[in-house]
Amino acid sequence: MDKEFLSTSEVAKRLGISRIAVFKKIKSGDIKAKKIGRNFAVDKKDLPDVLGTALRKSQKQEIEKAVQKTVEEYGETLKLLGKE
Repeated sequence: MDKEFLSTSEVAKRLGISRIAVFKKIKSGDIKAKKIGRNFAVDKKDLPDVLGTALRKSQKQEIEKAVQKTVEEYGETLKLLGKE
């Protein structure tokens, strides 16, 4: 049976951090969680965001700018390196 939500313990295990750190991230808003009774649960669809595998639009733009700047400044060098 595939669960829709993960417990704070499961999220902590996947992130390699303590449950207390998960609670702090929930409180700060870094991790979206739903309160179910006395416990918090993280929706599996939000997991890529939690794990950092999903890039936000601002992050994509920042990467694009960095790549563009690198190509402008080192384009010829990159071409020469590509031939080796």
